Amino acid sequence: METATLDSGLIVANYGRHFLVETPEGRRLICHSRGKKSLGVVGDRVLWQASSDEGTIEKIEARRNLFYRQDEIRTKSFASNLDQVLILIAAEPEFSSSQLSRALIAAEAEHITPIIALNKSDLVEPFERAWEWLLPYRQMHYGVLPLSLKQSDAVDRSELLKLLHGKTTLVLGPSGAGKSTLINLLAPGALAQTGEISQALSSGKHTTTSTTWYWVDAEKTTALIDSPGFQEFGLNHIDPAQLAAYMPDLKPHVSNCKFYNCSHLHEPGCGVISAVKSDASPDSISVNRYKIYSDLFAELSQTRKY
Repeated sequence: METATLDSGLIVANYGRHFLVETPEGRRLICHSRGKKSLGVVGDRVLWQASSDEGTIEKIEARRNLFYRQDEIRTKSFASNLDQVLILIAAEPEFSSSQLSRALIAAEAEHITPIIALNKSDLVEPFERAWEWLLPYRQMHYGVLPLSLKQSDAVDRSELLKLLHGKTTLVLGPSGAGKSTLINLLAPGALAQTGEISQALSSGKHTTTSTTWYWVDAEKTTALIDSPGFQEFGLNHIDPAQLAAYMPDLKPHVSNCKFYNCSHLHEPGCGVISAVKSDASPDSISVNRYKIYSDLFAELSQTRKY
C-alpha cells in the first residue's frame, strides 16, 4: 500500500478497538485498528485509510513519550505526546501520598512535566492541613497550585490557563477531586462533545471510562486530555535502581553515597539516608517520602529478576 493513499489524523478518543480520529481540517470519524491488536492511544498521530464512512488506522507515527502504568497483569496507557500531566487532588476527600508519588515518578520517567493542583481552597481548615502536608512537594521543582473550582475563582483560573497555554496536558485525579468540573470550566463544550462521541458509537456506556481529548481554545493550540480514574498505579516498568533518580528530593543526595550501586536502604555512607529528617527543610528528605521510596523499592524489586 502506498503511503500517499493515507490521510493523517490525531486520536482524540479511545474505546478499545474503536478510535475517534480528528483530521487536520477538524473532521472527526470512527477508525478501527488493523489486525487484532489495539495499539493506539489518545494523542497519537496516525495515518489512516478511508473505508465507507469510517476508517482503518494503518500506522501510528513515532511518539515523543507515552504516559502509562503497569502492574503484574497488564499495562494501561493513558496518552502519548504529552507536554504535561496535571495531577488534581483536593483538600477533601483525603488523597493518597503513595498514588501522588507514583504518578509523579511515571511522569519523570517519561520526561513529562508534572503539575500538582490542590482544589477546594474554599474549605479553609482541610485545605490548610493538606497544604501543610504537601510541603515536601511544594519544595520540589513542581510547586503546588491552589485552586477553588467550585467558586470558579478568576485568579485561580487565570494562573491555571497560563500553565496550560499552548500545551497538551493530561488531567489525572482521584474521584471527588473535581476533574470533571475543571474540564467543563476550561473546555465548556466538553460534556456535549462526550455525548456526541457516545452517539457516534451508539453507546453511552463508554463515556465515563474512556480517555478523551478536548481543545481549550478555538485556535487548537491548548488541549486537555481527560482520563478515567484509577484505584492503583502500578510502576512495574520502573527499574528500582533508577527510582531515586525520578524523585527530585532524593536525586541530589545520590551523588553523596559512598557506593555507586547504593540502594539507599541500608548501606553505610549513604547520602540519601543521611538527608532524611523529621523537619521538612528544603534540602532534606521527609520521613514520609523516604518511606514511599523504600516501600516502592521493595515492591519493584520483587517483580524483577537480577
